[in-house]
Amino acid sequence: MHDLSEGQVIQAGFLDGPAEIKNIEERSGYYQLEVVLQEDDEYRTPRLRPHQLGEIELVDQSPEVRTGNPEEFFLGVEAHRIRLAHQFDPMLAVSVSQVDPLPHQMEAVYNHALQMPRLRFMIADDAGAGKTIMAGLILKEMQQRGLVERVLVVSPGHLKYQWKREMKERFHTDFTLVNRDVVRSHWGENVWEEHPKAIASIDFLKQDDIMKTLQGSRWDLVIADEAHKMSAYAYETEERTKIDKTQRYQAGEVLSEQTEHMLFLTATPHKGDEENFRLFLNLLREDFFAEQEQLKEAVEADENPLFIRRLKEDMRKFNGDPIFPPRNVQIKSRTLCNWRSARIQG
Repeated sequence: MHDLSEGQVIQAGFLDGPAEIKNIEERSGYYQLEVVLQEDDEYRTPRLRPHQLGEIELVDQSPEVRTGNPEEFFLGVEAHRIRLAHQFDPMLAVSVSQVDPLPHQMEAVYNHALQMPRLRFMIADDAGAGKTIMAGLILKEMQQRGLVERVLVVSPGHLKYQWKREMKERFHTDFTLVNRDVVRSHWGENVWEEHPKAIASIDFLKQDDIMKTLQGSRWDLVIADEAHKMSAYAYETEERTKIDKTQRYQAGEVLSEQTEHMLFLTATPHKGDEENFRLFLNLLREDFFAEQEQLKEAVEADENPLFIRRLKEDMRKFNGDPIFPPRNVQIKSRTLCNWRSARIQG
């Protein structure tokens, strides 16, 4: 007979597998046993006659010795650590990217964009604010959190190569430049399904045959640089207000429908036309501002959840010094008059 005690793991014919002893008491003519089966955590309370105690065997609890490739074991542990790192480091993307973000960039990424459960947001800072860096940090952070896999960057044609280079060098993410030649090389296939991380120009995407392929794809995140180029215009007629949607705007509508998260980048979001601006924001969240007055009130009250805009004068380093020198605008009337005079004489 074994000296049975709480915490020991036993096995016997009257049990369905190894079980941990929770309690054992000697009663009049029998033993009351309380155990939990290890396989399914089932609680059992068998009554045992004295002769049944001899059927019990103790299970060896010494640690199992495992052998294998130590390098592969380390890589496996490291993979789990990286996968869970965002739970302990809320700014993990900064640590794993080749960037030194400035305060206004950290604010836009972590205090605004990533606070939204469904990211539909526009960063409309002045030119030179580093919007590409902010977009890269948002992308990297969402990748680390397992939120995005399929990503499309929409940019002006002359900026495609810059986007590809910066995403590779700063954020270690490879993108494919998709153009007409790439589409031809995937004849009979949906090119977007073959390239889960793609960069394409808005003027390429607005073509009818390309928009049809976009309608058959699905994205986790769409980043639109110079997003203000996707515009629509409203004008009054005798009967009603009509909306003229440009081809770029129609491409934006398709992208908005086919993606879960959407990020706009632009330094000139407003063209002086309130209705144009409202229609532009509709691409992010349809009818969030149903009327112009709602949009004006939200902007004036600084309660607009769809975008953030900072001027160069607002941007500071961590020590409080301004990032950009002050802008002093002067109009030299004499020079202007001379220029006009020269134009008239010419």
